[in-house]
Amino acid sequence: MAKNKKSRNHEKKDARKGRKSGSSQALINLSKDLSEKGRRPPMPFSDFLDLTADRPEFVFRDIFRLFYDMVHYYIPEGVDEYGGSEDSIGYVHYDTSRLLVKKCDNPFFADRPFANRLMDLTNAFKEGGARNNNIFLFEGPPGSGKSTFLNNLLFKLEEYIRLEEGTIYKTYWRLDIEKLGGLQQFKRAMRKVADENGEEQLFHGSCGPNAGPFRYPKTHLEFSCPKHDHPILQIPKENRKKFLDDLISDPHFKEKLFNEKEYEWVLTEIPCSICRSIFFSLVDILGDPLEAYKMIYARKAHYNRQFGEGITIFNPGDPLNKRPISRPNLQHMINNLVKADRVEFVFSDLAKTNNGVLALMDIKDNNVNRLINLHGIISDGVHKVSLVEEHIKSLFVGLINPADRKHYEQIPSFKDRIITVKIPYVLDYNTEVAIYKNKFGRAIRSKFLPTILENVAKIIISSRLNRDCPAIKKWIPNPEKYGKYLDKHCMLLKMDIYTGKIPPWLKEEDLKSFDQPARRAVIGASEREGVKGFSGRQSLLIFQELLTKCSKFDHLITMDMAISFFKKDELYNKEIPEGFLDSIGDMYDYNVLQEMKEAIYHFSESQISRDIKNYLFAINFEIGATEKCEYTGDIIDISEEYFEHIEAIFLGNNSKSDEQISFRKDLHSEYITKTLAQEIRLKERPIEETEQFKALFEKYTKNLKEYSLVPYLENENFRRAILDYETTDFKTYDKRLKRDVSQLMSNLTGKFNYSPEGAKQICIYVLDKDLAKKY
Repeated sequence: MAKNKKSRNHEKKDARKGRKSGSSQALINLSKDLSEKGRRPPMPFSDFLDLTADRPEFVFRDIFRLFYDMVHYYIPEGVDEYGGSEDSIGYVHYDTSRLLVKKCDNPFFADRPFANRLMDLTNAFKEGGARNNNIFLFEGPPGSGKSTFLNNLLFKLEEYIRLEEGTIYKTYWRLDIEKLGGLQQFKRAMRKVADENGEEQLFHGSCGPNAGPFRYPKTHLEFSCPKHDHPILQIPKENRKKFLDDLISDPHFKEKLFNEKEYEWVLTEIPCSICRSIFFSLVDILGDPLEAYKMIYARKAHYNRQFGEGITIFNPGDPLNKRPISRPNLQHMINNLVKADRVEFVFSDLAKTNNGVLALMDIKDNNVNRLINLHGIISDGVHKVSLVEEHIKSLFVGLINPADRKHYEQIPSFKDRIITVKIPYVLDYNTEVAIYKNKFGRAIRSKFLPTILENVAKIIISSRLNRDCPAIKKWIPNPEKYGKYLDKHCMLLKMDIYTGKIPPWLKEEDLKSFDQPARRAVIGASEREGVKGFSGRQSLLIFQELLTKCSKFDHLITMDMAISFFKKDELYNKEIPEGFLDSIGDMYDYNVLQEMKEAIYHFSESQISRDIKNYLFAINFEIGATEKCEYTGDIIDISEEYFEHIEAIFLGNNSKSDEQISFRKDLHSEYITKTLAQEIRLKERPIEETEQFKALFEKYTKNLKEYSLVPYLENENFRRAILDYETTDFKTYDKRLKRDVSQLMSNLTGKFNYSPEGAKQICIYVLDKDLAKKY
């Protein structure tokens, strides 16, 4: 027993040692990680100049270029469906998840209209069109996520500046005490100051927020410029251009440096009064500017929102502070070292965000006064601190509700200083769905039939859109032709366009007339939408209620269930445009019919490809000719009947002769000028890889699919075979029907993401509602 007890004691002791060893190693690893991330060793000015000569574009970054680089670091290059062609309006799909979603406590999901506004603003920072002398207000209604957006944006800026890619430098001083008179002389001078001020102990908390009782610096007095001055500003302004011309060898960069708005600050800005006073005092003492420059270092700047360093955010209730900030102890030490009283170590709280970001969370209460007080600084970039001029260049941003514009609209001088960026409720249904999935889990999609989740989002968004859209009316004067599946306000069409999608059901003449001005006008309508209707918070409550009520049933949530949910609630129904719920039901019916047609469609793609190649060749010849196609080797009798047959597939059976002739002429022009001249001859592409061939192939197959269900509509065995699919009874059907139903089910699950149960459910829905006859 005693041995067992002793053994157990040893085991416990060993276990404690093991835990202690493990915890020690964990602390060691943490310490290494923090040391690596937190190290910011000052760089001698001469080394900084070497770096400047090697990488000037990296070194010369102010807050506006830093912001631009940060946004482009987190957001990859966008996708433009028009491929940068002359038809593009620059309405690009950007993936903003790395900037505003990932690693953020409260993700912000930017829809496509807002993402484009953000990128336009960001790009303007680099181009020089929107820089200092402005404040940028993100305006949106309550519940649009403004605060979440700005918090996440500034969090990522704080994170980025800690990365190597986000390095930005500030001036750091290391005053050499020996060169400036020696430590003992410095101590005597400081003791005299202490005696004159009646201080028993010299100083406490000398230079930093966490410093303890004062200790005399042994070799150097070290401190940062409180205004984060860029080190290059320590070269006198009047000498700076020639100095940089001598320093930098890259002629291409020098051309930009001396001429572009982005780099204007490098040549025009001056150092703060503190740095300037110290430098000229050092020159007076040392007699040689080169010796003074040896005491200047460059240090990597860190932004810290918590301490208001580099990033400061003011909430409306935060008290106003007009008192200057001073460091009397540090000022005494500096003045004793440089043997002068010219250094007045005083600055404003705005200095802490010089070359950083100052943000106002909502323009109300005390933030109204802050905005008004900033007017002079925004306009001129300078203000007085005591008797000293302080130059400030910050990125000033704020959040505002539309109702709070009254606080500055009546001030005429503000009109050209405030740049407003709209941040409305979400208008892109894909983004709305992403918000639901983030809130309720990605598994919620499995509770719905495919596309129902997107349609619920469209119903929510319909409450946020304006009923009238002049841009769409001008583009499509008679939208009634789409009345079987499009709402009378064309909201479903507009929603697709906001996501970057051109609906496949648009007729040829409307696709053709949807040119650059028309697209720009329709997309521009988003600037005036999203300020009413269901807010972001309301939409989450509505969606949760829908889930609770509709998930009780055994089946997946259907379109009929979703429509019924909104129709039965009087408050919800009142916010939704009249007739919209019926129209979205019709559009859903149309779309699932197209899915079923495509799923059962089977034609020879090689034969379709052959038909298109022959047609593209034939349009180059006159009626009555007989030619051998150089793409297929087929002999073609080029006649009106030949063109009518194939063009009826492209344009529909009801297309008229003049439509077909116009279509043929347009294709011929494109074939000669682009397909043949540029893609085939210049880029040496095979004809099947040209853009024209691909577009015609898609149009041809799409129209063939229109008739793919016809053979099955009157076949009762087809419906029964669907119900019996994957049961033993399925084996009793004939070989061809089993093949077609198997292909139908396989494509619905593979291409359109239906579950096996959902695939059966949607097929029976299409057949029982006789949708093929409806459309």
